[in-house]
Amino acid sequence: MTNVFDILEERGYIEQMTHPQEIKELFGKESVPFYIGIDPTADSLHVGHFVSLMVASHMQKCGHKPIILVGGGTATIGDPSGKTDMRKMLSREEIDHNVECIKKQIERFVSFEGENAAIIVNNADWLLDLKFVDFMREIGTLFSVNKMLAADCYKNRLDTGLTFFEMSYMLMQSYDFLHLYETYGCKLEMGGNDQWSNIIGGVDLIRKIGKDDSYGLTFKLLTTKEGKKMGKTEKGALWLDAEKTSPYEFYQYWRNIEDASVENVLKLLTFLPMEKIKELSSLKDEQINEAKKIAAFEITKLVHGEEEAKKAEEAANALFTGKGNLDNMPTVDLNGNKNISIVDAIVLTGIAPSKGQARTLITQGGISLNDEKITDISYVLSDSDFKDGYAILKKGKKVFYKLV
Repeated sequence: MTNVFDILEERGYIEQMTHPQEIKELFGKESVPFYIGIDPTADSLHVGHFVSLMVASHMQKCGHKPIILVGGGTATIGDPSGKTDMRKMLSREEIDHNVECIKKQIERFVSFEGENAAIIVNNADWLLDLKFVDFMREIGTLFSVNKMLAADCYKNRLDTGLTFFEMSYMLMQSYDFLHLYETYGCKLEMGGNDQWSNIIGGVDLIRKIGKDDSYGLTFKLLTTKEGKKMGKTEKGALWLDAEKTSPYEFYQYWRNIEDASVENVLKLLTFLPMEKIKELSSLKDEQINEAKKIAAFEITKLVHGEEEAKKAEEAANALFTGKGNLDNMPTVDLNGNKNISIVDAIVLTGIAPSKGQARTLITQGGISLNDEKITDISYVLSDSDFKDGYAILKKGKKVFYKLV
């Protein structure tokens, strides 16, 4: 069995580990049940979850058993990690709906059949029936408030306010690990590096009850060279749901990443062999665009399937060459209103969230219509703009919409 530790290390996934040597040895000698948690705060996963799913896929391919924990219970509280304010509290109905939607996306990355078939569990099944006093006597007594407040996820909130409600999140997530350890023999919790404090909490909890084979590993967050999280678009998060972010928009996001991110994206978000990744990452200047095209296609194929990836690629090529099929690019139907103002068209497509920002884009030279720069904020579209029944509205060089 290939030691998945070597794969994760070579591709740059690993950030921190509780017991590095023991974890490497564990991966090499047995099939390890491991878990990755996802809180269903929306009805779709986004790019922030992508690395977790890729790690789960690599692990399973090397013989280890994925347990995907969907946090129907912890989502009723909300993880304070990386947040300056308390998260919006969701109803049980909203959470249940989100859980069902997310399950379908997870199935693209891990298999639920075979010897090491993945399973999906919902922590609502054991958290929501806990009795508070019993839980605090059994679990709460094993946690030091002083130590918890030193963790970044809590320390960073002390100035703006931290509720006891949120402080209990670490206890809940730690209890999840204990429950999975006792129920499924789960020995390893994995997550993004922003989950380090919560993961340590679970590892320590299991060891405090007398066990010595619980481990934690975090992987790198997907960031730009400036350290900012990747996955933000004009409309907000880059979703894995085609209804929220179209396959074309998804493809274009990766096609337009900065040169410095190409190698990291290829290593973390594709299954291309390392030899090919090194070859593509070594390209310079204009040639690096070929690497970006390959990255965009491979990533879109993983999330939306090969057919949608090909459609997105064809639409992107058609835009840049002026030839080919534009049917698959983002399209806005004007419902027969060809005489719409350029400002209203910009807002309608979502290129800008308000008319004020739309005017600013125009005055700064950022908007063109059918490859002609628009400088008049009072410009109104007319029949002559809709050759072949459509017009192409563009922001800069990378954001396109077809108006029909």
